[in-house]
Amino acid sequence: MTYKSTVLLLFLITAFFSCKSQQPTLTYSSEDLKIIPLSKNSFVHISYLSTGDFGKVACNGLIYINQGQAVVFDTPTDNETSEELIHWITETKKQQIKAVVINHFHDDCLGGIEAFHELSIPSYASNTTIELAKKEGNPVPQIGFDTTNELTIGKQKIINRHFGEAHTKDNIVSYIPSEHLLFGGCALKSLNAAKGYLGDANTNEWGNTIKKIKAAYPDLKTAIPGHGEYGGSELLDYTISLFSTKQ
Repeated sequence: MTYKSTVLLLFLITAFFSCKSQQPTLTYSSEDLKIIPLSKNSFVHISYLSTGDFGKVACNGLIYINQGQAVVFDTPTDNETSEELIHWITETKKQQIKAVVINHFHDDCLGGIEAFHELSIPSYASNTTIELAKKEGNPVPQIGFDTTNELTIGKQKIINRHFGEAHTKDNIVSYIPSEHLLFGGCALKSLNAAKGYLGDANTNEWGNTIKKIKAAYPDLKTAIPGHGEYGGSELLDYTISLFSTKQ
């Protein structure tokens, strides 16, 4: 083998393993549910929603576990997939689910909430989300709050807060300080994403709302959007630019 051939082969091998390393590692995978570990305590769950305008859409949620307890942020899109997720948390990970937190009133956030209610797992959402879910005829979260709600899992705090209108008038974000982790839901866009569904959006305020979130959590390291790949603070910057009023 010539020197050039050897260099080319080494380059191709390096590129192959580099591409492999950039792919998210799945800790669980089925046809309807994927789970990606972010840390020993945090996991993204992905389920799928069939839509008329956008086809089959992958929808992100979050799982946080600590000292035998767990919180789920947004349910999978239906009750059957929620039961699958619950089984993984309680049987595989041996964690007790203490709460489910709903980001906003759309199906991709609460479509599987009844599976949690059937097991007496309490659900939390803003009072506006509860009101809009009732009006829409969607499943309704149980425990409401006006602007801010705090939960403690193990000894760690979770902050659920409404900063303003964006994808919907009720969308909140959830921040876990110990993980420097933000679950932004559909108010937060993955890099290079389009604006998406705007039927309930406030596009004039969207960028301003994300600016408030960025100012409130300057130490965030990981940001999870409602759809698409997770990242860091660059997702907030991209979302702000996408909905800049100067455009």
